[in-house]
Amino acid sequence: MGDMPIWEQIGSNLMWNKIPHYYQLFDNDRTQLGAIYVDTSCLKWEGQPFQGKAPIVEKLSSLPFQKIQHSITAQDHQPTPHSCIISTAVGQLKADEDPHLGFHQMFLLKNINNAWVCTNDMFRLALHNFS
Repeated sequence: MGDMPIWEQIGSNLMWNKIPHYYQLFDNDRTQLGAIYVDTSCLKWEGQPFQGKAPIVEKLSSLPFQKIQHSITAQDHQPTPHSCIISTAVGQLKADEDPHLGFHQMFLLKNINNAWVCTNDMFRLALHNFS
């Protein structure tokens, strides 16, 4: 990691620790995800907007599947103005008995009071219907 720019090192270190933790919470107890959001956080879930920690956790907790498992295949990180880090995760998920589905998720992370929080989160399933 020594040859990477500092923001890539920070992003990789944060995301290798935060993303697995995020998806572990998501897969096992979505009600605990409030710890990574703040009251001004925004989530766009499959095009539906949610703002604030409580509405975000309510949305994620109310998703219809009982069992889910994420598998991350790639991550990318970049610095942004105002000392934030934008990170993307691409991978597969298996919900209940559905086959594996692709997903793409973007996180904007900001250090607030010495804690990295997610201020913006966008999620999309990667569904392709080729005729």
